[in-house]
Amino acid sequence: MTMKTLTLDSDARGVVRLTLNRPQVHNAFDEDMIAELHESFDALGQQDGVRAILITGAGQSFSAGADLNWMRRMAEMDEESNRADALAMADMFAAMNACAKPVIGLINGAAFGGGVGLVACCDMVIATPQALFGLTEVRLGLIPAVISPFVLAKTGMAAARRYMLTGERFDAATAQRIGLVHEVADDPGAAAAPILDAILQSAPGAVADIKDLLHDLSRHPDGHDSRHLTAQRIAARRMSDEGKAGIDAFLHRRKPDWSA
Repeated sequence: MTMKTLTLDSDARGVVRLTLNRPQVHNAFDEDMIAELHESFDALGQQDGVRAILITGAGQSFSAGADLNWMRRMAEMDEESNRADALAMADMFAAMNACAKPVIGLINGAAFGGGVGLVACCDMVIATPQALFGLTEVRLGLIPAVISPFVLAKTGMAAARRYMLTGERFDAATAQRIGLVHEVADDPGAAAAPILDAILQSAPGAVADIKDLLHDLSRHPDGHDSRHLTAQRIAARRMSDEGKAGIDAFLHRRKPDWSA
């Protein structure tokens, strides 16, 4: 697939840098970017050599959300076409959220609307102090429907109620306080280095299993008995080749094969 809206670069460690590359429109996404993001996260999640994914934006912004020209085109379509288009966007966010590889957001500038959805789907997020955020859909007569499950999982209901209803912009410090951002740093790439180092010391299969387990647990209602689910997962991991190799390496005081 030839990328029109993204660039992908990887290094010898298996760290992939995915850059939203529509700086002329502040990396707003349209149907092309949605398709390319979906395919990229599906493909990268299945590649054994990939250990982590960094996502950032070209230019001064991370992502301004939905491209208004695309939204204008969709407003002229019928309900069935709009529903199919919205479902494609929902599938893209779901693919990013469920990607088997750790996804680290390097938020270099503004993230509005659907851009906040991308931030919410990252496992770890580092933003510059100048980054601005906003769930601004209501100011356009729209609602942040497709991204709401992912934002809610990160910020909780209290913050979602305020910022979805008001469309207020908020700074990186506020984003960190409500759980959308983990760290604020002048150089997000440099700040991500120790996180990447930690990931590269971790077993890739175990990392993927943790992401899958957390998603399963988040889907169960409160009060669900998770004993059998978690017992099954740790039993399988103990018996896995990776689990056996990791324990053996620890007992013999050597690094496992996956450790950088």
